[in-house]
Amino acid sequence: QSLAVRPDIIGQEIADYLTLLQDKMPPFPTKYVRKSIEKELGKPVEKLFTEFDDESVAAASIAQVHKATTKYGEVVAVKILRPKIEKAFYRDIKLFYSFARFSSRFTRFKRLKLVAIVDMFADTVQKELDLRMEAASASELKSNCASDEGFYVPSIYWSLTSRRVLTTQWIDGIPINDVNALADAGHDFAQLSERLSISFLNQAFRDGFFHADVHPGNLFVNQNGDIVPVDFGIMGRLDKQTRLYVAEILRGFLTGDYEHVAKVHFYAGYVPKEKSEHDFALACRAIGEPIMGLPANQVSIARLLALLFKVTEDFEMETQPQLLLLQKTMVLIEGVGQKLYPQVNMWQQAEKWIKIWARENLGASAKVKDSVKDLAAMIQHLPDKLKKIDRLIDKITEKV
Repeated sequence: QSLAVRPDIIGQEIADYLTLLQDKMPPFPTKYVRKSIEKELGKPVEKLFTEFDDESVAAASIAQVHKATTKYGEVVAVKILRPKIEKAFYRDIKLFYSFARFSSRFTRFKRLKLVAIVDMFADTVQKELDLRMEAASASELKSNCASDEGFYVPSIYWSLTSRRVLTTQWIDGIPINDVNALADAGHDFAQLSERLSISFLNQAFRDGFFHADVHPGNLFVNQNGDIVPVDFGIMGRLDKQTRLYVAEILRGFLTGDYEHVAKVHFYAGYVPKEKSEHDFALACRAIGEPIMGLPANQVSIARLLALLFKVTEDFEMETQPQLLLLQKTMVLIEGVGQKLYPQVNMWQQAEKWIKIWARENLGASAKVKDSVKDLAAMIQHLPDKLKKIDRLIDKITEKV
């Protein structure tokens, strides 16, 4: 699903084939759909909905979606997990663990932390296979982005949601990769591109909670020009410190301050201390300079990724599992944006946002950090000061 948006990496033919995984898989039988809904929600479909379309509107690798109308006349999307999907996933994860443990025996692969990566993937899948968790993720994202212009999250119908069934507000929209339909509807491609990148930045760096499965099958544009995400099974979360590190690195690349980029990498522990900070800054410059300012359609992502992997290998950088979903989402966002509006470099487009965020957050963080250092220094010398005061009190009492 992720690689389907990057024909620049894998070629157009393979990318076209992989798009089938997004929402064009063969649907499972209606008989199972109705049986599953009744078992999960405790009532037959006819008692829950006044209308229920037996033909699925989308069928992906984990679940499929049907259009329905509630007893109150609300049009909804009903998502049902595929039969025996849990068994299939656990079988695959077991295979991944076997591969990861075997590969980790070799020195070349130890830095990749393959077992930790599979741990993270297993945890993600566990949440994805419980649609109540997906509903909770959608609810949190909707709350976080309630005031964001140009980005709308569908509402959840909790009374029609369970572990294997999820009911959300129905969205009438155009798939974000259908450029002809978007053009016919009069949408502004530059504006959509900007909204896509800004919405991601808001989620990842402002909130620390982001939609991590933003392939075209999960993104729509409504008649207002709002970007509307669906399918909240895979979400990423970043703690405040990690967000600060990554934002500093992005800001450094965007401003051409590669020495600062290197310092942050070393301070965060992403690069072994025994490596040369100056050499790493030079490697960052070799990555950043050729692509800064270029539109996306002039950047060879395949060559860039090869260079990035070579740098991580040369500097013995270990994989950071907590950043994998962020990195994957950045690749997806850029791929979707490239097809939507190839004339724009999305990260340069986001430069203004990054600078404002950095000014508001990184400056405050630096002040707090300095204050903590001052406090630590004061506490460190406090025992000596207390002893001096104690001795002074003894002298005064002796004289008295």
